[in-house]
Amino acid sequence: MVQHTPQAVWPDDPTPLAIDTAPVPAYGRGSLADLLPTLVAGQGVPGYSRLMGELAPADRNCVFLIDGLGWQQIKDHPDEAPYLTSLLASSRGATGQPITVGFPATTATSLASVGTGLAPGQHGLPGYTVRDPESGRLMNQLRWKPYTDPRSWQPYPTVFQRAHEAGVHTAQVSSPIFEHTPLTEIALSGGTFHGRLSGEERMDLAAEQLGAADRSLVYTYYSEVDGKGHRFGIESDAWRGQLMYVDRLVQRLAEQLPPRSALYVTADHGMIDIPFDEESRIDFDEDWELRAGVALLGGEGRARHVYAVPGAQSDVLAVWREVLGDRFWVASREEAVTAGWFGPSVDERVIGRIGDVVAAACTDVAITASINEPNESAMVGMHGSMTATEQLVPLLEVRT
Repeated sequence: MVQHTPQAVWPDDPTPLAIDTAPVPAYGRGSLADLLPTLVAGQGVPGYSRLMGELAPADRNCVFLIDGLGWQQIKDHPDEAPYLTSLLASSRGATGQPITVGFPATTATSLASVGTGLAPGQHGLPGYTVRDPESGRLMNQLRWKPYTDPRSWQPYPTVFQRAHEAGVHTAQVSSPIFEHTPLTEIALSGGTFHGRLSGEERMDLAAEQLGAADRSLVYTYYSEVDGKGHRFGIESDAWRGQLMYVDRLVQRLAEQLPPRSALYVTADHGMIDIPFDEESRIDFDEDWELRAGVALLGGEGRARHVYAVPGAQSDVLAVWREVLGDRFWVASREEAVTAGWFGPSVDERVIGRIGDVVAAACTDVAITASINEPNESAMVGMHGSMTATEQLVPLLEVRT
């Protein structure tokens, strides 16, 4: 296990960041990975600590994760999200604050952090696509392709599993298509899974499951805010429509909470629209400088894992810094690990999954790959890096 000493602290609000200093997510005190451990510690589940001490214990806890809905997106759209906006500032029975998601700010990584209570360096899903050291191939950790044994890839138990074993009624309420996926198995399993197609059905069933026992832990999820953002951008009517819809879902769930409950509304990352021009989208497949010495390009547009051919690591790092240094934080694997980008420690089995070079965008730019990643390269909205817009997500609380 590789240890590190933190070098930077995340800001408390989404202010612009200096491009020469990469911030470090608030692992251990205010990140997604700290949420469930804090909640179940308050329910008496052994082995966990209340890492976020400002969250008062509750007998019944519900986490509603909205894919792709950052803190800044809610603040920028009060008319479309009046109920969520009302939760941003502390008021009677409700509080709101931003937390960090961890690096990279992407769905597979964040869902694993939520469900295991571990930072990426431990649970081992440190990106959208990463190299499998055993096969030498890129592994898509969201779609789980090419297939590898889930329990070998992520061996730690989930918080849901340990809560269930401790006698807490535990349930996940989500789309039926996620019930048997490897990502669900290694990140979100434990207790019972309930598949429902519509958002309204999920909210109603989540409230029902929450009241099914004296101690309960319920997780529910909605994906289409992220989907519309990727396809149309966060300034589109389609995205705004999804925000309006999910705002009503949150209120529907909040109004059905049984007594002694706490609802936490959060997200796995924010999102930023990237313009379709040569300055904003750097095409790796057409850039001979960036390709030189690179065996595999992993990650995603705003958070790249770069795997060099043997012996070329230092040259690749130097070129990427020279070409991208004013638009990306560019670090060697050792520098990224030491700085704590992936958490307080990195397991030995995870080290080889991290790129020889790690590049995280600090301006409105992305490294696309038009030939090898045509679908991802066509996305309007993107995420992954350590800017406030991508890192800071809501932690909105409603209590009864």
